[in-house]
Amino acid sequence: MPDQDVTAETPWERVADSIEFIPAEYSTRTQSESVAQEMLRCDTAEIDRLVAAGLPYDDRPGGRHFDVSDLYNLGMYSGRTNTQPELAFRMLFRFAGRPVDDLLREKSWDFRVRLDCAECDGVAPWRFEAPDVEPFGGRVVGGAAPQPSSGAAEYAATVTATGARTPLVSAELRRLTREYLDAGYRWQMIPVAMQTDYELVHKLGATSCIAASLFLAERFRAAGYRAEAKRGWFCGVLGGALDLPHACVKVVDEDGALKTVDIAKAQLAARLSPNTRDFQELCAGSIYNKVIPSTASGDEAFGYHECGSQVPVEVRADIRAAR
Repeated sequence: MPDQDVTAETPWERVADSIEFIPAEYSTRTQSESVAQEMLRCDTAEIDRLVAAGLPYDDRPGGRHFDVSDLYNLGMYSGRTNTQPELAFRMLFRFAGRPVDDLLREKSWDFRVRLDCAECDGVAPWRFEAPDVEPFGGRVVGGAAPQPSSGAAEYAATVTATGARTPLVSAELRRLTREYLDAGYRWQMIPVAMQTDYELVHKLGATSCIAASLFLAERFRAAGYRAEAKRGWFCGVLGGALDLPHACVKVVDEDGALKTVDIAKAQLAARLSPNTRDFQELCAGSIYNKVIPSTASGDEAFGYHECGSQVPVEVRADIRAAR
């Protein structure tokens, strides 16, 4: 669906029409109606209007339940200025409108991850896709691999990330990046499993960091460049209270240097603030200190437990600025 602007006076029906709801095969409708009202700052009558306009829900004990991504996207594009998603993303991207020099210095993070294996079938080795900042001038102190155990494990390290202005040199890489940015895809909150189905995401007219990175890495490779989508974390989000997995493209440029293309962050910054051009330029090849890349490929999970459970490992990160 083409990008549609909405304003503070836009009816909820038009807001609903301006986004793509999460398809049933990827939807997890666990958020109660009271949570939906709190997130969207609306009442029961307005939820009724959204449901009539197509907002999917499940009837469960206690009433209607909704998918959290649907609620985030409705709030973020509502234009009402007071919904939880709007307030959170506006706070998240305050840095993008400031001088970028602060993003280029070294910054250390207390990096803590908990891995939980549901329906665990006993003691078994863990595999965790750890921070991978060394190729970009960073370093990791600590970070011992989780030992074999059952149920849960932890990883802890002090991770120092740094920034550098390394804009793309290749005219072809810049063209492909600009072509994607100009394609009109709308950034939306999308479940990770759906993001890896990037053909579906783009067919819906939407985009996300993983979908964009997988697609763009494929285009870079087709043009003859060594490129791979890599997952990681966006740091310092709400003081570490919000786990925000991320993805970008690692590509070897014509000058032989390894560059990163953080295309989804450029798109989101452009949408949320008009004064982010310098930051958007950083996203086209340069690195900045609020992202910690990992060893995980764009379509891989951060953690695995070899116990035999068929339930994916839940990975919860807590990343706070080191003191």
